[in-house]
Amino acid sequence: QVQLVESGGGLVQPGGSLRLSCAASGSARRMYVMGWYRQAPGKQRELVATMISGGSTNYADSVKGRFTISRDNAKNTAYLQMNSLKPEDTAVYYCNGRFSSVPGPEYWGQGTQVTVSS
Repeated sequence: QVQLVESGGGLVQPGGSLRLSCAASGSARRMYVMGWYRQAPGKQRELVATMISGGSTNYADSVKGRFTISRDNAKNTAYLQMNSLKPEDTAVYYCNGRFSSVPGPEYWGQGTQVTVSS
């Protein structure tokens, strides 16, 4: 059974930094794509950043230049370094992963809360 487990959320002041981690377990296969999504209260879940195993990345415009996604393929783990955090970054952040390079089954973590407030 494949599981994604996030960690690293918390409360941070505006302008601060946090690093999220997402560890995949339950399979020896490498995930083709891993990414981060977020959902703020009353809003739809939105893409934050994705990264394929070959290294290509994709970011939401709202986080470009502030957030960096990275992966350790050997550990099937993804990270999200978040700098210059703003109150509007407050949300539950979810890790997502897929083994296939074409649309197929996806896996989600349970989410980790990030709150940016003074």
